[in-house]
Parts: sequence; C-alpha cells; structure tokens
Amino acid sequence: MDVSFLGGPLPQRGIGVVAPFDFALDRELWRWVPDDVSLHLTRTPFVPVEVSLDLARLVSEHETLHEAVLALTAVHPEVVAYACTSGSFVSGVAGERAMIAAMQQAGELPALTTSGALLAALDELGARRIAVVTPYTKSVTDALETYLLEAGVQVCGRSYLGLTREIWRVPYRDVVDMAREAVRDAPDALFISCTNLPTYDVIPQLEAELRMPVISANQVTMWSALRSMGKDAVGPYQALLDPVARRGPAALAAEAPPLGPGPVPMAAEAPPAVPEEEG
Repeated sequence: MDVSFLGGPLPQRGIGVVAPFDFALDRELWRWVPDDVSLHLTRTPFVPVEVSLDLARLVSEHETLHEAVLALTAVHPEVVAYACTSGSFVSGVAGERAMIAAMQQAGELPALTTSGALLAALDELGARRIAVVTPYTKSVTDALETYLLEAGVQVCGRSYLGLTREIWRVPYRDVVDMAREAVRDAPDALFISCTNLPTYDVIPQLEAELRMPVISANQVTMWSALRSMGKDAVGPYQALLDPVARRGPAALAAEAPPLGPGPVPMAAEAPPAVPEEEG
C-alpha cells in the first residue's frame, strides 16, 4: 500500500536525557511523556564502581556532562535533563546549580537535574516535611537528606535498602514496604529516590493508601522537563500531575459520573490497600 500521501511522520518536540551507564528504565521515562514529544537518551561512560557516593561523583563530572549534552545537541532537543538523583545531590545545592550551568554552557539550551526537579516538585506541592525511600546505602541516603536540609526541606522519616547494584530489579512490593515504614511521622509528602528504581505503577496506589502526595525521581524529572516546554506529563491519579488526585483520593469518587437511578449508598467504600504480594 502506498502511504506517501500521509506526508511522513508528524514533527516531534524533543527532550534530551543524560543518564548514568547503569540506567535500565528507559521505558518508564516514556510512560510520562505525551505522544508528540520524543526522548533522546545518552549514557555516561561506564566506570567499574558500585552504587556509592564515589560513583555519584564520577557520573556527574562536568567534563562528562559536557560531552553528553554536546552529543544530544545533534537532534536539537528543547531541554536537556540529567536523570540521576544521587549524581545531582552529591555536591549539595551549589553543586547541582553548577551542573546546570555546565550543561547549559555545553548545549546553549535549558537544562535541569533530577534533584533540582525534586525541589521544584516539593514547592509545587507545598511540602516542607517529607519522608524519603531509597535503594541506596546509608551514606548515600544521608547525602540526600543533607541536600534536602540545605534546601530547607526537613526529612522526618526514611527507609533504605542498602543496595550497591542492580537497583532496577527491586520489585514494587519492596518499595511499598519501605514507604509504609518511612511515613510514620505524618509527612507532607513521600519521595522515592533513584532514577533506576521502578515507580510509575506504584505511585497512585501508595497515594490512595497513605493519603499523601507520592513523588519519584523519574516522575519529577519528566514533569519538570515537560513543564519547561509548556507540556503536561502523563500520569493518571498522580498528585503532582493530576489536580483531582492532589485534592485526595476521596475527590476521585466525588467527581465520578453518576451511577443512574437507584438508592443512594450510605457511605463510599474506602479504596483497597495495596496488596503485599503485588510486584
């Protein structure tokens, strides 16, 4: 069949993404992206170091960022995002700002990092006391807390796995267990750290159970990059992205279409808890 009359593919707006060499969740990033936007990913060079503060420093060196961003400029993205939480908080707030400056200088276009996007998302939600969940070791988790405190955000609960490799293999049930442990002191929001930790499907379930906004590293990265282009991230029932979800799970039932004629129920049923065995 001759399809030449279609005129070729529609123009695509683009986001350039710099990710660490061990990043394994390309598909997860795409789930937040609308159809008329493309992601263009490049990796930092491989270094034989386990997930640690040393690795975070290595994958965020300015020379490494310069080369990666320069390569991405070949496809003319509108913004470049550095998708690594630890790599962008390891040197504190000043270090994160220096990374953005280095990326902007290399590509002459807007740039952002995951940790900077996290602070923007917390401002958007009005959250100043948060709980954090990480797959990291204690030292890397401590560095995240130090970064947040420097930015004026209090960490009132945390849980971590102590992993140094293959973080992308962590199942959702482990994320749920950590979340339940971390939020005991009633924070304003929960942050799930690490761009190599799967989170897309678990966010709305945790928000329904915990009754608070739940944000993750990949989510805030894509939200911030798309917002800089005047676009909305795709994420049904995620409080950062969905105004209805932000008002709370009860609002979802209130805005549902009427069921039609019949008796009015005395009370709406509470949403089911997240099953322990979900993966």
